[in-house]
Amino acid sequence: MIFLIDHNIDGQAFMLSQTIANEGWLDWAPVIFITFAEMKLPIESNDRVVWRFAQSNQMILLTANRSMEGEDSLEQVLREENTPTSLPVVTIGNADRIMKESNYRKRCVERLMEIVLDIENYKGVTRLFIP
Repeated sequence: MIFLIDHNIDGQAFMLSQTIANEGWLDWAPVIFITFAEMKLPIESNDRVVWRFAQSNQMILLTANRSMEGEDSLEQVLREENTPTSLPVVTIGNADRIMKESNYRKRCVERLMEIVLDIENYKGVTRLFIP
């Protein structure tokens, strides 16, 4: 599974990626974290552009703070464009804790891997919060 990492959580994604590898999860399922820079996606892209990009490339958007208001807000996009085959958006409940608390980080990884391993049951779900 490929995760598109929101531009403001690169450090958290690195920590999650390290934990996934260190905990042996890659033996169960491939997980790749891709940044906006790697995809040449401008960081100023609005939520609609980002969500569409992730969906068209079969990526799960991993974020911490996409907007809730406006015509191109993530919430509005999900209401208008989500389908039964859409991949969910995964939102980290507290991005700062990823960097500071290994137990929190491990719980987030466990939840991410649950989603990856059971992705068919999460298609069509708009947004999932971790841990």
